[in-house]
Amino acid sequence: MSLSYESSGVNYDQLDAFKRACQKAAKTTAPLLGPHGYAEPANIRGESCYLMEATDHFLAHVEEGLGTKNLVADAVYAATGQNFYREISIDTVATIVNDLVTCGALPISVAMHAAVGESAWFADTARMEALVEGWAEGCRQAGAVWGGGETPTLRGIVHSDAIVLAGSAIGKIEPKSQRITGDVRDGDAIVFLASSGVQTNGLSLCRLIASRLPQGYQTPIGHGDPRSFGAALLAPSVIYVNFVRACQQVGVQLNYVAHVTGHGWRKLMRLEEPFVYEIHTPGEEPALFKFLRAAGPIDLREAYATFNQGVGFAAYVAPAKLGATLAAAQASGYTAWHAGTVKKEGERKAVTIPSLGLAYDGGTLQVR
Repeated sequence: MSLSYESSGVNYDQLDAFKRACQKAAKTTAPLLGPHGYAEPANIRGESCYLMEATDHFLAHVEEGLGTKNLVADAVYAATGQNFYREISIDTVATIVNDLVTCGALPISVAMHAAVGESAWFADTARMEALVEGWAEGCRQAGAVWGGGETPTLRGIVHSDAIVLAGSAIGKIEPKSQRITGDVRDGDAIVFLASSGVQTNGLSLCRLIASRLPQGYQTPIGHGDPRSFGAALLAPSVIYVNFVRACQQVGVQLNYVAHVTGHGWRKLMRLEEPFVYEIHTPGEEPALFKFLRAAGPIDLREAYATFNQGVGFAAYVAPAKLGATLAAAQASGYTAWHAGTVKKEGERKAVTIPSLGLAYDGGTLQVR
């Protein structure tokens, strides 16, 4: 029987209902920005990043968490002695700042939240030092200062041998014209930027699959890739801040961008306005995802609805800006390609991948 993300204990319908309830209540607090000289921009609720508007700039704020990827690192560490906590720390910074830049803000400060069940977690010096170095490296890649953090000990809530990693970031858009507004139009080009693997999404399902494999995380993934399952899962996430920065520096207006995380490729239609996002060149499916689909098994539709399938970030630009966008991405060290086209088809909202026979309508993504 084919596996789904829900079979690993993650039900997006339940999570998204809570998120929508939070957005509704949170919006009632928006007038409290006024005394601080800020206002809430229209339609910002439900986006990856929260914005506060002043006369000459925007401030941006994001709070994000790693999820359960560090449990993979723990299992590999125990079995092999390989320490991936530097990579895990970069992952956590990445999931924060990649959300922040979706509005056009560049990160200024990143804070760490590292909750443990017992303070003894930090007694493993090699693991602790790898975590610290990775966080600093993630901040360097993002061009942001590591501004502080919190390290609560939560006995009874967090397991004694576990750590919960999360954090927040603030950023700024100045001048205001550099904001990514969501002004998407019929005919816009869709540019994909490659991921390094699963990055920070779908790990609960990956862990379930590992538990069913005789060799667990030491299973070779094959398909021309020499890595073990664990090593492939623990490749550090790509940080996409420099792509947005490069586009701003050369004057390329990004009409919208999507950080492809939870909900897989359905995230391509996060924008509220109805469009059809037709993907004509999805790219080669990386070996890790071929392995996951075979090992699960996971059917193709579920895979693209859950995992990033090799795509970590997407940008929508006017056709005249396509060449400059690809050049900015490649000059910044990213693998990028022209993947599809935005189409206006009345009130239809969907992501379609004709070459794979897949289509997801707007009802499959309810984050607002």
